[in-house]
Amino acid sequence: MNKTAEKQELLDKIVEAIQDVKGEDIMIFDLSNIENSVAETFVICSGNSNTQVAALAGSIEKKVRNELKERPWHVEGTENAMWVLVDYVSVVVHIFQKQVREYYDIEELWGDAVITKIENEF
Repeated sequence: MNKTAEKQELLDKIVEAIQDVKGEDIMIFDLSNIENSVAETFVICSGNSNTQVAALAGSIEKKVRNELKERPWHVEGTENAMWVLVDYVSVVVHIFQKQVREYYDIEELWGDAVITKIENEF
């Protein structure tokens, strides 16, 4: 499997894992054409509480580990679960509580990216 297909498979599993726990406002940012970006792709989503944010991070790690045998290179933010980052190197997932996401306005920061919005399933 080539790198593009592997990354797409990883993205698909991440989105499924977010949807499994009812994560909202899922957006995929393609940063591959942005100079000096920290990753090729960001996935951003929101949860309604620190419990849901932690559950979203856990769901992503478990699904990716069980189905793709991959573990994140780095995870941070799980102590207070206001903003959890799950880093798979080529894909970095940001899971926010809604008000924290609004405050940091990541969408505006990475406005040059190609953005794909995933519709909420519920």
